[in-house]
Amino acid sequence: MLGDVIEPRRLRIVMPGGSGQIGRMLAAFFQERGHHVTVLTRGPYTAPWQTVHWDGETLGEWVETLEGADACIHLSGKSVNCRATRKNRQALYDSRIGPTKLLHRAMESIENPPRVWMNASTATIYRHATPGTEFDRDMDEATGEIGGGEMISAHRRAPKKWDRTIGLAKAWEAAFFSAPTPRTRKVALRTSLVFSPAAGNIFMVLSNLVRWGLGGTQGNGRQYVSWIHEEDFARAVEFLVEHEEIDGPVNLAAPHPLPNREFMAALREAWDMPNGIWAPAPVIALGAFFLRTEPELVLKSRRVTPGKLLEAGFAFRFPEWAEAAEDLVRQWRNRD
Repeated sequence: MLGDVIEPRRLRIVMPGGSGQIGRMLAAFFQERGHHVTVLTRGPYTAPWQTVHWDGETLGEWVETLEGADACIHLSGKSVNCRATRKNRQALYDSRIGPTKLLHRAMESIENPPRVWMNASTATIYRHATPGTEFDRDMDEATGEIGGGEMISAHRRAPKKWDRTIGLAKAWEAAFFSAPTPRTRKVALRTSLVFSPAAGNIFMVLSNLVRWGLGGTQGNGRQYVSWIHEEDFARAVEFLVEHEEIDGPVNLAAPHPLPNREFMAALREAWDMPNGIWAPAPVIALGAFFLRTEPELVLKSRRVTPGKLLEAGFAFRFPEWAEAAEDLVRQWRNRD
């Protein structure tokens, strides 16, 4: 009848490895929109969505949750915010490649696999966008150059540790695309830094530096920062579920990456902190050592742009970092 309101279709979304910060944010986003969310987790927890145990290594009853699902969003993986020891490097690899291959087996074992399978990946797969060279340019899915062995200055190659990170990203995507899934569309989520006003997020790490007067330029300040507001990240994932014409690698990054110097200046302005102490590269390396992480997270130049999303008509609510920083600071100050 004319005038009838058509209710949006309720989707069934399964999120293997979705118990981390990004997974919980996505689960809450879809749950609030009335969709049925199931998180596959090694340690089930209390949540307003369904949680089902899996070990990420063996097939089990959890496979039944994929039967007839609309989307599988796979987010497994040990955090890269750790020292690049041999043990950690192996854990980074195993926690990504193993569960991805396991999901291939699960998809093959069911009659009606999900319509779309999104697998986490990383924008770090692209080469260092060396300022002042021919490689100082935006990198989208079509024109971006995969990294490995690149120069970061006229006479200096990127550290071997950076090559290991890129190698991990390549292996991750290779495992994802290793076998055909004729009934399931595949999307690799090449995600940049996701900023959220949540404890432990990169936003709060950098914000604490700013509020302590330590939030100045990091390194030479010319390295590009690729970023995305958590709201746009969740909306982009929803957009990709709906747009069946999009497949393959997709960059999840705001359309305007910016140099670290400008990035930190905007964050200081959002916090009403006019000044911040400069941290040269050796100081960052020393601090990273004591924090048991790697300076690559700050010093690598990532100039990634979301070509496929923009071409498909996705509208970012926070395309510029200054506005995103202001919103994140406002949310943090207004939190309960």
